Amino acid sequence: MTATNPSLSTPWRLGVFAILAIVMVATRANLIHLGTHIGSLPDASWAVFFISGFYLRGSVRWAFPALMALAVGVDYAVISGQGLSFWSHYCVSPAYWFLVPSYAALWFGGAWLRQRYDGLHARELGLLLVSAVAAASVCYLVSNGSYYWLSNHWQAAAGVTASFGGWMKNLGDWYLPFIGLTLVYVAIAAVLHVLATRALGAMAGHGTAGEQRR
Repeated sequence: MTATNPSLSTPWRLGVFAILAIVMVATRANLIHLGTHIGSLPDASWAVFFISGFYLRGSVRWAFPALMALAVGVDYAVISGQGLSFWSHYCVSPAYWFLVPSYAALWFGGAWLRQRYDGLHARELGLLLVSAVAAASVCYLVSNGSYYWLSNHWQAAAGVTASFGGWMKNLGDWYLPFIGLTLVYVAIAAVLHVLATRALGAMAGHGTAGEQRR
């Protein structure tokens, strides 16, 4: 992978997909515990879909459905593992299926960034921030709005009815935590991307120098 040719070969694509799938399963299923007072590592699903869009932009036909199926599978396993009915769970309302367009917004945000990626420059850092915030914001708006208006679980528990003012307050209450967490995971991925790109570039440089000495 280089700045002028950012495409990944099939083995690299499969490797990246496997790593991201493992990260999503581990965090979405709360498999990584950080300690009694901290709890489990937060769900990285939003960042996974954004990062997948960046690295697997040309594989959307199989990678996006596979990740969606994996996300639903993890939810089913976690809920069923607690002895609860998946279809009766408060998280699985008609709004649950809006996760598809929500996660699609994240994927295409990453794909948009990939299309404009031209190496490790300050410009790319700005584009990363803009695309990640925009994609996560659209995802949040769709997922939060669909749950607020289409799920009656929270309304019954709180003893209130949905209203536009109530939705605006709910949006404001949870916006920064969701966006902030996504940006933290994306920032970690960006650091790893820089390190990997520089390492691969150094290896390529040593290989070229070795060939010239022969």
